Amino acid sequence: MDFEVWPEALELGRLFAQEGFELALVGGPVRDLLLRRPSHDLDFCTSAKPERFEPILRRWGQGFWDMGRKFGTLGAMRRRPDGTEVKVEVTTYRSDRYEPDSRKPDVDYGDSLEGDLSRRDFTVNAMALRVPDLEFVDPFGGASDLSKRVLRTPVDPRQSFDDDPLRMMRAVRFVAQLGFRIAPETAEALSDMTDRISIVSAERVRDELTKLLLSEHASDGVEALVDSGLADQVLPELPALQLEIDEHHRHKDVYEHTLMVLDRAIALETGPDGPVPAPDLTLRMAALLHDIGKPATRRFEPGGKVSFHHHDAVGAKLARKRLKALRFDKRLIDDVCDLIAMHLRFHGYVDERWTDAAVRRYAKETGPLYERLNRLTRADATTRNKRKAQVFSAAMDELEDRVRQLKKKENLDAIRPDLDGQQIMAILGLEPGPLVGKAYRHMLNYRLDHGPVDPASAEAELKAWWDALPEDQRRSARRSARRP
Repeated sequence: MDFEVWPEALELGRLFAQEGFELALVGGPVRDLLLRRPSHDLDFCTSAKPERFEPILRRWGQGFWDMGRKFGTLGAMRRRPDGTEVKVEVTTYRSDRYEPDSRKPDVDYGDSLEGDLSRRDFTVNAMALRVPDLEFVDPFGGASDLSKRVLRTPVDPRQSFDDDPLRMMRAVRFVAQLGFRIAPETAEALSDMTDRISIVSAERVRDELTKLLLSEHASDGVEALVDSGLADQVLPELPALQLEIDEHHRHKDVYEHTLMVLDRAIALETGPDGPVPAPDLTLRMAALLHDIGKPATRRFEPGGKVSFHHHDAVGAKLARKRLKALRFDKRLIDDVCDLIAMHLRFHGYVDERWTDAAVRRYAKETGPLYERLNRLTRADATTRNKRKAQVFSAAMDELEDRVRQLKKKENLDAIRPDLDGQQIMAILGLEPGPLVGKAYRHMLNYRLDHGPVDPASAEAELKAWWDALPEDQRRSARRSARRP
């Protein structure tokens, strides 16, 4: 085969050979070589024990780590002249044993490359390239499966998934990353064993789901997740979108709509210098979960219509609960849930154009999520009615243009009341307290509704608000201000 192998791999191969050790490039890097995909992280396996090859890595690399030492793995890094980094990890041949209630193996060292390859997840990852002599090793037909774009396990799939259930998540992730399909016998075993995923930590599931959503074929991966039954275990809100309409039929419009929205949102991501650089996990997760409130809010109305009132608010709550359970970080959870809660905000604009005050408020309240929300809103408009689609698109174009025009006149991202907290306290004779915060929020709303005003007008509005408060609130606030 025609390999254009990394020079670092060849160099390491020579260094190991000089010490009498075997070294082979394995797994993803070999697969990516055949697919002509770039890879900067190189995985190797060797006949040497860690204490024997550690000095080689230390001499070769500019950085060294040994967090995987108990699994027989050591790593090193070297920086190329162009500034790019090449990371390598080398693992002693292994022959692992798994306990039924754990995916963490008892590490047993093996004595052959072929034995090491047999423990890998899929045949396309069970190929190796001995270095430096470039002997290709493929005992399980990985190259053939690669050409067929199929995922198959090297050993019986039930044994493979029983040993390490995370491999089931990796299968659907590779569907998304590589555009592959899962072999029938492997898919059958996966579907029969989805409950085994319960022994995998939420963090591991989260990481695989993240990689899936950030992949080139994300919606294919989502379909594989749902069709396999894994979603019932790790993200049950998705299969719940396949709403039943009677005992004989299934209505998949919401689920199929969700897949379409995900694809459309991905298509609206921008280049690296744009406002939503691809791939954007926040936008993709919001697109995936934006309608998960519909099953709980579905109502059958007179005339055969179906409504989903408040599914945006309900969906945001469900998404927060699920994403917390999957251990996503707080910032992403907050942003995704805010996008879901706001994804219907724009729809009123289509029927009745907003005032400048309403446009200003929309831009201010959506804040750093403005660009993502607009893309989610556009992606969500999947109507097949061309006239409606054109009207919706034109209205969104108009809104975005109005926001741009307002931003030229005002710094919408940094809008503050015309009076700050100190000025409010001075005018009303107050000390810091809850009523000052209420006054500040009132003046912020006034600013959003009316735009910037002169100091005299702002002070008059503040005093009018104050005079409209109940007498007991004003008396209590000023009494607190007089206390020493």
